[in-house]
Amino acid sequence: MSSPAPEPPVALPPGLVVHVRGRGEFFVRDSGGSGPAVLLLHGWMFASDLNWWPHYRPLVDAGYRVLAMDHRGHGRGLRTSEPFSLRDCAGDAAALVEHLDCGPAVAVGYSMGGPVAELMARHHPETVAGLILSATALNWHGAKMKLIWNAMGVLRLGLGAFPTKAWELLLMPMGTPPGTMKSWVAAEVTRGSSVDIAEAGRELGRYDATDWIGELRAVPSAVIVTARDRSVPADRQRALAAGLGAAVSELQADHLAALTHQREFRRLLLDALATVREPALAA
Repeated sequence: MSSPAPEPPVALPPGLVVHVRGRGEFFVRDSGGSGPAVLLLHGWMFASDLNWWPHYRPLVDAGYRVLAMDHRGHGRGLRTSEPFSLRDCAGDAAALVEHLDCGPAVAVGYSMGGPVAELMARHHPETVAGLILSATALNWHGAKMKLIWNAMGVLRLGLGAFPTKAWELLLMPMGTPPGTMKSWVAAEVTRGSSVDIAEAGRELGRYDATDWIGELRAVPSAVIVTARDRSVPADRQRALAAGLGAAVSELQADHLAALTHQREFRRLLLDALATVREPALAA
């Protein structure tokens, strides 16, 4: 008898395939409800569920309408012949908010989701009520950062054909819990397009918001710094906060803090949402 399909560790919001005219079909988690919309934008290589699964229900319980979409080439995200582009991802996110008529939304960008949120606020300001950014930076330049991200991109491209069982073995050193949780994570990792994900890593290496981040200072914003981050140095994250004039909180954790320090990250996220929404409501 075959083994059952891997199950997520918690109940997830309903998953929908949403067709947006002129852009394509997107896979979206949407909790529904009439609360303020919070759009969760995931990091590189990780689809929405892998990045955000511990935080869906607490955000819903706090009264928010929770939306999360898979970026192009990631998870169940849009597949296209066009090269991966962060600006296209931002356009997708804005088009989704407009299509669902739920905006403006607070855009929460984690790691690669940070540039997507920033570009969304710059080019589609009518869809963004505020920004919350974490484990991300103004730019991804510098020899060490490029080495880290390019190496991971090459690794992901090389492992694209690996079956789920091989990914389970590779995840063991990362401390992924054994059993169904590890099987689910491995199954989710295999969903993405290796070519798109590798190109997304190169796109991050080209990204630089230094010259224009000041344009977003009018957008209510907060930055959660992952202070022990070995992939995106904390000083880069603080520079982003300074450029935005954003409220800052710090979490003594590495790059995967949203997963490894779930309670602490969630507390800071809820505090940041309250901070960002207060001036938006006053306006």
